[in-house]
Amino acid sequence: MKFVISTQELNYLISKVFNVVSPKATIPILSNILIEAKNGELILTATDLTVGIRCFTEAKILEEGATTLPAKKFAQLLKELTAVNVEISTNANELTEIVADSSRFKLHGMNRSEFPSLPDMSEAKQLKMKQGQLREMFNRTSFAVSREDNRYALTGVFLNVEGNKATFVGTDGKRLARSYLELGADPSLTGSYIIPLKAVDEIAKNLNDEDEEMTLFLMPDKVAVQSTDTVVISKLLTGDYPDVDRVIPEKPETIVSIHRDELITLLKQVSLFTSESSNSVRFTFGDGELKLSANTSEVGEGLVKMPVNYEGSKLEVAFNPTYFLDILRHSKGETIKMGVIDAFNPGVITDEKDEPIMATGPTPVYVLMPMRLDEKK
Repeated sequence: MKFVISTQELNYLISKVFNVVSPKATIPILSNILIEAKNGELILTATDLTVGIRCFTEAKILEEGATTLPAKKFAQLLKELTAVNVEISTNANELTEIVADSSRFKLHGMNRSEFPSLPDMSEAKQLKMKQGQLREMFNRTSFAVSREDNRYALTGVFLNVEGNKATFVGTDGKRLARSYLELGADPSLTGSYIIPLKAVDEIAKNLNDEDEEMTLFLMPDKVAVQSTDTVVISKLLTGDYPDVDRVIPEKPETIVSIHRDELITLLKQVSLFTSESSNSVRFTFGDGELKLSANTSEVGEGLVKMPVNYEGSKLEVAFNPTYFLDILRHSKGETIKMGVIDAFNPGVITDEKDEPIMATGPTPVYVLMPMRLDEKK
C-alpha cells in the first residue's frame, strides 16, 4: 500500500473515527485503525465491536492495499506534522513508513485480516432524511439519556417509527425529552429501536450538512447512518423501553409563559446557593411573578424574581436546577411554556412557538420530575 494525501485531510479523517477506538481494548486489533487504499480512495475504519465507523476521501493512490495502525500513536504523530502532504507506504511485514518533507517515521501495524468486518446492512429498512433533521432530533433528546449502566435500556435514545412518523425519546427516570419527525417514507414501515448513546454521539458528530440527504438503516439488532463521506454502524440495546406517555401530564392545569434567556440567567444565579446534598431550587408562582429561591446551610441563600403571566393562588414546586438548565439550553424558542400541576407531579416544558402542551401531540416535550419541597421558606 502506498498513497499521498494532505496532512490536514488525514488529520480530519482520523478525528472522525478516533473516538470509537477502544482506549483499553481487550483485543489488541481494536486499538488500531484500519487503513485501506483502493479505487482512488482512502478509507479509514474503527470499531469497538458495538459501534463502528468508516469514512472515506479521495487520495493519490500509488499502490493499493491495506493495513492497521495503532490509533493513538498514529493520531499523535500526524498532529505534530507541519508538512502540507504526507506519503504513507506499508511493506509485506506490516511496517508502515510515514514521510513528511524531510522527516521519516516507521510504525508497526497489524495485518488487516485480524480486523473485524463491519456488519452487512443490505437487508435493512431504509429511511431518507436531511442530516440536520436527525442531528436536531438527537440534540433534543440525547442529553436526557441515563448514564447509569444499571438502567441498561435507558442508556440509549429510543426511536419508534410508525405511521410515517419517527418519535425520539431520551430519559433517565428523572427527566424526559421527546421529539417527533415527520417522514416521507412508506407508512407501513414500523419498528422500535434503542440506539446506544455512544452511537448517537458519533452519528451526530458526523452529520455536517444541514440540507444534505442521509440514509438511516434499521434492522432488529443494528442501526446505521450513511452521510456524505461517513458510515456509522451500531448494535442496538436490548430490553423493554418504558411507556413514557404515561408520565407526561395530559393537560396541565396551569401553563405559564416564561422568557427563556432570563430564566437561564436567574436559574444560574440561584443555583449557586444549592449544594450536592440539596441540589434543589424552589419555584414559587404568585400573581404576575415567579420567584426562584435556594437555601442551604453549607452556602447561604439566594432569591431572584421575574415577571410571568401567572394569576391565582401561590403555587410552589421544586426542581433540580442542573436538569432544568439542560432543558432550557435544548429548547429553541425565545420563550417557553411551562405546565405545572402541583408540587408532586412532573413539570412539562415546550417551546412557546410549538403547539399547546399535550401528551399525545406532535410537540417536542420535556418533562422534569419534582423534588421534595424543603419546609424552609
